[in-house]
Amino acid sequence: MIKGKVSLSVCVAVAILVFTLAGSASAAPGTPTSLLKERVGKLIFFDKNLSDPPGQACAACHGPEVGWTGPEFSINIDGGVYQGAVPGRFGNAKPPSAAYAGDSPVLSNVKDVGWVGGMFWDGRANGQKLGDPLAEQAQGPFLNPLEQNNADAQAVCLKVKKAPYAPMFNAAWGPNSLDCEKDVAGTYERIARSIAAFERSSEVSAYTSKYDAYLMEGVKLTSQEQKGLELFEGKAKCATCHVSRSADGRPPTFTDYSYDNLGVPKNPMNPFYNELKYNPDGAKWVDLGLGGYLKAAGSKPEEYQLELGKHKVPTLRNVDKRASPDIVKAFGHNGYFKSLEQVVHFYNTRDVANWPAPEVAENVNKTELCNLGLNTEE
Repeated sequence: MIKGKVSLSVCVAVAILVFTLAGSASAAPGTPTSLLKERVGKLIFFDKNLSDPPGQACAACHGPEVGWTGPEFSINIDGGVYQGAVPGRFGNAKPPSAAYAGDSPVLSNVKDVGWVGGMFWDGRANGQKLGDPLAEQAQGPFLNPLEQNNADAQAVCLKVKKAPYAPMFNAAWGPNSLDCEKDVAGTYERIARSIAAFERSSEVSAYTSKYDAYLMEGVKLTSQEQKGLELFEGKAKCATCHVSRSADGRPPTFTDYSYDNLGVPKNPMNPFYNELKYNPDGAKWVDLGLGGYLKAAGSKPEEYQLELGKHKVPTLRNVDKRASPDIVKAFGHNGYFKSLEQVVHFYNTRDVANWPAPEVAENVNKTELCNLGLNTEE
């Protein structure tokens, strides 16, 4: 059995047992509602009963043991795209990390900067409806037929209402917070905001790395780490998008929430190419990223064409976290890369080595990567 899968199952069981026994019927007196929202959000996040058919929780694609992204070795080594609740149905992109995403702003086109914010690789959870892209993102997988496959928001609400943690939900949000008849939209929003509260919590977004201690407490880096940081912020140009120091003094999230086309090749092992019911283009399908979303949302050609092939810059926090050294992780929006070394090699040599053609030829970044001149040691 896959090691990551065992760890995830144990985590799910422990989370549900501890929090159900500790507070599902009633909250401890004086417990802050903010903490209750985090706790109930965690239970929702790990609840396998919130899919149709039952069996798939949010954690299936966002495992804590691998930095809240895809935890399965057998999937990461190939397509990097995860199967939904319905056997044989697959999504179209690698799961991004669910951690350190709470500061992503509402999607907007900033003058002299470009598009910034939103959630998902293509920004489609833009945050304009709820004012919080992270909460809007949490609403998406429940209703996606390629993911948790619920018929509608009411179906999700009714399942949460029947869950053993429903009393905690009402304690967190107030009486009648699980009104699945007259206030489906409000209930569904509260479910999503609970998940977002958990994802913003110190359990998921901890800011306890050695680098945080280096910035905040003056902890010394090793000579190799110091050289790596100098390269990261200098010659390698990583910090251009993966910002390593915040202007306000808070720990950085290692992303500027912008969008970029890095020229990443198609991942030929992506199972979505065979998902003909939901992908009639088959192997000809191309992930147009932000440009594809803007086009579908009704933007003008002169606006969306400039964004074709661009995907959101991910956080690099816990980017290489894994349950054991032999667990393979997938990197890039489509899981094309299988190691950080391969990613850096691509950034370093994209235009001077024999890499496959980019999935989307338009708008490829030609200035911040391609031929960085890094040597093997660097």
